[in-house]
Order: sequence, then structure tokens, then C-alpha cells
Amino acid sequence: MASLSPLSVSLDLRKAKHLLRRATFNYSKEQLEIFVGMSAENAINSLTTGSANALSEPYDPLPTSSPDGFWTSSTELPNSFDGQTRKRAMITAWWWYNAMNQVSLKHKLSFFLHTSFTVGKDSGVGSATYFYDHIRLLDHYALGNIKTLAKKITLDNGMLDYLDNTQNNNTNPNENYAREYLELFTILKGKQIGDGNYTNYTEYDIQQAAKVFSGFKKRADRSDIDPDTGIPSGYNNYFRHDKTDKTFSSAFGNQIITAATDASDMTRELHDFVDMVFAQEETAKAYARKLYRYFVKSEWDDTIETDIITPLSQILIDNDFEILPAVTTLLASEHFYDADDSDVTDNTIGAIIKSPLQQFSEVCSMFSVSYPNPTTDALIFYNNFFLRFVHNTYFKAAGMELYNPDSVAGYPAYYQEPSFDRIWFSSNTLIGRYKLIESFIIGRNTITPNARIYAELDTVLFAKTKLENPQDPVLLIIEVSNLLYPEAIDTDRVNYFKTFLVDEGFPDYYWTGLWSQYINDNDDTSVRVRLNALVTAMVNAAEFQLM
Repeated sequence: MASLSPLSVSLDLRKAKHLLRRATFNYSKEQLEIFVGMSAENAINSLTTGSANALSEPYDPLPTSSPDGFWTSSTELPNSFDGQTRKRAMITAWWWYNAMNQVSLKHKLSFFLHTSFTVGKDSGVGSATYFYDHIRLLDHYALGNIKTLAKKITLDNGMLDYLDNTQNNNTNPNENYAREYLELFTILKGKQIGDGNYTNYTEYDIQQAAKVFSGFKKRADRSDIDPDTGIPSGYNNYFRHDKTDKTFSSAFGNQIITAATDASDMTRELHDFVDMVFAQEETAKAYARKLYRYFVKSEWDDTIETDIITPLSQILIDNDFEILPAVTTLLASEHFYDADDSDVTDNTIGAIIKSPLQQFSEVCSMFSVSYPNPTTDALIFYNNFFLRFVHNTYFKAAGMELYNPDSVAGYPAYYQEPSFDRIWFSSNTLIGRYKLIESFIIGRNTITPNARIYAELDTVLFAKTKLENPQDPVLLIIEVSNLLYPEAIDTDRVNYFKTFLVDEGFPDYYWTGLWSQYINDNDDTSVRVRLNALVTAMVNAAEFQLM
């Protein structure tokens, strides 16, 4: 029986690694040491406190002669700035830097909300500033209420553009947003029961939803500020709104949403509709399944559906769709840590293939990769390091255009049966994944050679400052593998990795001598070559692709 009962034992290293990887993008030895020995509940509670971003807003250091700088706070119209594609990429740099400077569930949940309320930043969201507002909206509700976000997202300027709802009028309805809202963002289809009809809604319901959504318009100058979030939003245009009552199908109990009487009342009508959708049990189950796939694993059986998904959905309902009660229950549960049965064939630890975002973030945080400071070296951080190498090269080569999935359905790894997260790892993405560590070690782009990336991973410094026994090749490899991999490796794998430190036929003390020589004379040439080869092999090993 799968169990959501709280884990009753303290976190050991294996469980601490599992939690930190699944709950944050900032995965470091220092944080692992804090978690080991804590209860799961206390560790998770430490991750649920929101903190201020390290960077308050993104910065565009181009053009170099007169940078656009903090353009998102400019009073100029967002579309008046050049370089919109570049600016949207720099917003992702801002978001990632903040994620790397917090040990919090916030950014992991913010990205989860992105997979649930998808926009493509380069495929219809509009000017970069609207994308910035959209990301801030997801961040604002990352530790908050899904249902409230589902109301606010309709007036998000980026979403209004992306799914054409700003063009949805009473005399010329546009059903794009209404269709995706039901099919992808909230209740989902359920089984098809007829032409255009599904278990959870019908084609007729989409038409009625489009009428509810009519008249909500993009505000180009961002002059409307949502009072709850402080973030610019669209506005209500009653003249363009459908002024009839909206009657829904039996899937929604034939509920009637009373027509708004003026522009202000359009908000009440919208909220009535969202409340109706969220009153359906299948909406809670849809989010529970998404959370399970995001945090635990892609596939499950009827036992998990009964013992985990259904109770999680009830927690969402009981808490009016506050996200934290469900997430913290899941992350503190026996099931999450493989502690609810003895079946080794259905483990949750090591059951997910890392996304390129997770892989990149883990390498940077675990190895303390040095990269430019965006506050003091804005041009190098935003343009040379992130835009040119991370955004335009690594993510694309690794099969993940950050915040720009190829359809409104999102990244296939989160929904596409039967492969799911296995999609991240394919012949098309191998070069990007495998060349990342090499690029960091030599400080140059080896994916599409050969520009400098202004970031570097110092393997010798890592061994010297992070490892307890760098002089012993076996203990060194075990220490590194215990940090990098979900599970401990066996003797055969240790011996394989040892060949990168000790030549075949040589005793272990050969490496000990090299390390001692480095400590004595500070010449790291010999140990660096071998450590570079070892770290490259260990990061590119199959074990590191899993979490």
C-alpha cells in the first residue's frame, strides 16, 4: 500500500539528496549537510519561506553605447524597445539567477506553474516586458493559491496575447484561450465520449467559456495594476463582452453563470466560472496528477491513483487549492522516499530523468561554478555567459528552449505518453548534455565551438575544499558519487572511475603521491588533468542523468 503518512525517520544522505533535487534548483553539499539528520517535515518547512530575489529586475546591457538597462521599469511602451527576443532571454537569466540564490520551493513551484499555464516566450507572448510580468505572476503564486492564479492568469497581458483572448469579442468570438483553459490548464479532457465531447467538458462548454472570457483586453502601456499582486494586468471592456447568461452542460451540472452587468461585474462573472471549474473533483485530480508527475515520477498504477493521487486531490479541495498543503504532504510522505514498501522495481528515488534546466543548475551549484555577477558584470553575465552560451547554445542543444516550449501543451516530457521524461535524453540531445561539463571545465563553448563562456568549473578547488579525502582515490570517488548520484555505486563502478585517476597497473598510492606533491608545491598540473577527466566521466555517466 502506497502511503502519504509522514516519514517517521530522519533524513539520511540518500533521502536528503532526493528532497533537495526534487524541491529546488540549488543543489549543494552545504545544504545537504544541513538536511541530513533533520525530519522531512522540518526540512520541507525550511524550503517554504519566501525571500526577496537577489535581483529585483532584469537588466539589458545592450546596446553597449547606451544600454537599455532596467527597461522593464521604464514608462516607455514595452514594444518601443529593440531586441525583444534578446530581452526575453535576459528575463530567463534574471529568473535563473534568483533561483540559484535561494534554497526554496518557490522557483521549483513557479516552474511547475509554467508547465500548467504555459506560454511560449518567443511564440506569441508579446513584448519582453509582458513576459516579465507573466513570470512575476507565476512567482507570486508559487507558494500560494492555484485557483486564484487561474483567475488572475486570464488578465495577464502575456497570456491575453499568447492565446488571442485579447481578440475575443462578443461579436467575433475566439475560442483559443477557452479551449486550452479547459483542456490543458485546469480540468483536462478526461475520456472522449463522443464527437467533441469529453468526460469533463463538451465542445459546447468551450463555446460558453469563450463568452465568459470575451472582452478581457491587453493593456499595452501596463497602466492597470492588479491590487492583489502589484503586477500590471489587462482590463475589462464591457462593450466587447458577451452580455448573455452562460449555461453549461451536464458535465458542470447545467450550471448557469449570470451575465455581468458592467465592466466591474465582469470580474465576478469570471470568478464564478473559475469557481465552477474548480468545484469539479476532476480539476483537483488533474493538478494532483501533474504534481505527482513533476515531483515523483511519470507513471503510476491504480494503487498510486487510489492511495496517493486521490488523497492529494482531496487536500487541494480541503484547502481551497492552496498549493503548499498538498506539496508538503507529498514531499514529507513515506511514498516520496520509497519508505512505504519493499518493492525495488517501483522506486521513486532516481525515477526521473533530469531536465536540461535541472542538470545545468545542479552542475553550477554542486561544483560552485564561477560565472559573472550580474550586478557588477552585467554585460558578461547577461550577454556573453547566459544569452550566447546558456540560452542560445546549451538549452537548445539539450532539447529544452527555456520558457519556450514548442506548443501550448508545454514540454512533452511532462505530458507525452509513453516516453515522458525519457524525452529529455535522446540522440538529438546527447551533445548538449555531454558537452556542458567539458565547456565548464575549459571555460569555452564546446557545443558549437569555440567562444569563451566566461564561466569555469575548477575541479581541483572542488576536490580540495569540498571533499574529506581527496588524497585517497577510492574514497574520493565514493564521496563524489555520493554527492552526484541518487544511489550508491558498486565496486565495479568505483574501479572504473578510478582509472581516470590511477593508470592501469599502478597502485592507489600513485594518486596519493600526486595529490601530496600538489599540496606541497602548489603545482596542480598533474592532478588537474586527471580530475578533469574524472569529473567529466562522472557527470556524463548514466547515474547523473537521474534524480
